[in-house]
Amino acid sequence: MPSSPSPSATPQSGLEPAPARPAHPAGTSPETGPSETGPSGTSPFGPGRSGAGPSGVAARLFLPLIALCTAVTAANIYLAAPLLPLIAHDMGSTPSAVAWLASVAQLGYAAGLLFFAPLGDSVNRRRLVAVLSLVATAALLAAAASAGTGALAGAVLVASAATVVPQLLVPLVAERAPADRRARHVAAVIAGLFTGVVAARVLGGLAGQAFGWRAVFVGAAVLTAVLGLATAHILPVERRQRRGPLFAGLVAIPGVVRRSPDLWRACVRQAGMYGAWSALWTSLALLLAGDEGYGMTTAAAGLFGLFGLAASVVAPLAGGLVDRFGAAKVVRSAYALAALSVPLFWLGGQAMAALCAAAVLVHAALVASHVANQTLALTTTSAPATANTAYVVAGFAGGALASALAGPAYGHWGWGGVCAVAGAWLVLGWTATAVRPARAARTAR
Repeated sequence: MPSSPSPSATPQSGLEPAPARPAHPAGTSPETGPSETGPSGTSPFGPGRSGAGPSGVAARLFLPLIALCTAVTAANIYLAAPLLPLIAHDMGSTPSAVAWLASVAQLGYAAGLLFFAPLGDSVNRRRLVAVLSLVATAALLAAAASAGTGALAGAVLVASAATVVPQLLVPLVAERAPADRRARHVAAVIAGLFTGVVAARVLGGLAGQAFGWRAVFVGAAVLTAVLGLATAHILPVERRQRRGPLFAGLVAIPGVVRRSPDLWRACVRQAGMYGAWSALWTSLALLLAGDEGYGMTTAAAGLFGLFGLAASVVAPLAGGLVDRFGAAKVVRSAYALAALSVPLFWLGGQAMAALCAAAVLVHAALVASHVANQTLALTTTSAPATANTAYVVAGFAGGALASALAGPAYGHWGWGGVCAVAGAWLVLGWTATAVRPARAARTAR
């Protein structure tokens, strides 16, 4: 593989490059994993290159609080999915007619990532996390008070755009973790993210059934404000002097991706994986609660999300596997699991046992792929926040487009149409990267 660009090769768009540091830990390759063990026993959150790190109680709370904050903010993106039947009833519509709200949330998140996440390389993250948490809180409260689907969509769009706090924190965790345990620390935050996704479906469905969908948005607003401000308070103090335009990182994204075939591959593969998962998971409430499906209540359908806990269990295991064997082997295995889950999901349209097995497999595949690809994205360039932005935007753009197609596919062809969309995304994600490496290497030279 071509070597990663040095800091001096960072696109000249006004983005302040990070101080020189190896793109990969000494003796490691992002695709093949470590060839020697890094120092053990090092505090993962000691003073870093951005400023003083937390100490004492703050140091012990640092990673758990970041994981908890990630769980809550990630839940905001998927808050509407299990509530679609309740929202449709309240708005005088049908669940399939309001399914596009799930895509609005994902598109909003992708847009927020483009503008806000690259700022992690150049601005004070404490202040940015606090401001974005308050904006997301206000938007969630506006969503709870909305009188129509248009107003609700606008509020969800803003809330999701401001819910980029996890992607400001993941690069910080990666840069402060010991080299030989970097993937495991990233996996801890990703485990929090997927726990939030599960909580959005399970607790959101139960609370929506008991108190109404508006109360769910109010509760999410309160949690976002409390945990967002608490996390901002505990972050390391950073004294950065920005050079160039505020959104120079946004301009730098194409150049960063072009210079790193590893990053490009991670982006495309995760877009395919996340698109497949998103098509299935955001449409699942339509199958479970619909009259043509299983006819469950919103609360019962929400409990199905407990199968998503497989992701939280797999994340730490995936982190250890990436640290030991490298990203490429883990991603290949994840794609194999996802490919197996699609026909099981199709069978799950008539057999609940197959649906349950498929739910476990697709979550295990998604989180294993995510841990591997995001660790690769964070260590392959000298501008980790910008690279991470490119990676997550690619994933969420793939997910949003797949979700947008899954709703009409369900309306026209039923659950089989949703499974076809998921399968197509996996094929596209893998075949596109299978032919890229040689061409990317020639371009890099």
